[in-house]
Amino acid sequence: MTGHLADRTWPELEAREPLVLLPLGACEQHGPHLPLDTDAAIATAVAERALALLRSDTDVVLAPTQNYSASGEHEGFPGTISIGHTALHLLIVEIGRSMLRWASRLVVVNGHGGNLNSLAGAVRRLRSEGRNVAWWPCANGEPHAHSGRAETSIVHALRPHAVRGAHLEPGPDAPAVLDQLQTLGVKAVSPNGVLGNPAGANGAEGAELLAKMSTALAAAVRGWQVDDTGRLLVAPKVGAP
Repeated sequence: MTGHLADRTWPELEAREPLVLLPLGACEQHGPHLPLDTDAAIATAVAERALALLRSDTDVVLAPTQNYSASGEHEGFPGTISIGHTALHLLIVEIGRSMLRWASRLVVVNGHGGNLNSLAGAVRRLRSEGRNVAWWPCANGEPHAHSGRAETSIVHALRPHAVRGAHLEPGPDAPAVLDQLQTLGVKAVSPNGVLGNPAGANGAEGAELLAKMSTALAAAVRGWQVDDTGRLLVAPKVGAP
C-alpha cells in the first residue's frame, strides 16, 4: 500500500495517527538550465526517500507537495510565482492546525531557503499552540548557492532530460552578493539567475546528495528532537561522544 496521502481514503486513516511529511518547494527561476519546480522536486524526492526508510517502523504518510511559497527575491524573472511571507506563514499555520486534527506529528520538508523565516515562525506558532510540528531543511552542502553544482546534480539524478546542458552558465559567488540580493533581488546581482557554478554537475553526485539528505531526515524523525526555531535536529551518530 502506498504511503502517499493523496492515494488514501478517509476510512484508511481513521484508526491511525500518522506522522506526515509535507514537502514545501517553490515555483521560481533556476537559471537558464534548470526547471522552475527544482526546489519542489528536491523536497519531494527527499521526503519520498525518507518515507521509504521510515515505513518499516513508523506510521508515516507523504502529503501532496506545496509548490507555491515565498520567492519574492526571484520575481525579476518570468515564471516565478510568489505568495509572499505573510501568506506562506498563514498557509503553514492553517495546514498544521487542520492536519493535526487527525495526524500526530508534522514535518515540513523545505526545499527553498527563502521560505525559512516565515516557515520557522509558523512552526513556532503551531508549537506554542501545543501541536507537534517541526521543519527540516534540504541542505545540500552548497550554502546560499542557487542553480549551482549541487542543485544541478540533483536534477540530473531525478530528471536528466530537464537539465538544459547547452545553457549551463556560472553566476556570482553567493556570499559575495548576499546583502545586495536580499535588498535588491537576484536579478540585480545575477542577470542569468544563477548563484554559484553548475560546472561538473552529474547524476551520481546528485543521487549521493539525495541519499544523504533523506537518510538524515529519517534518522532525525526517529530521534525527534526539535530546537527553539522548530527545526528538527540531526540525530547524533551511534557511538559518537
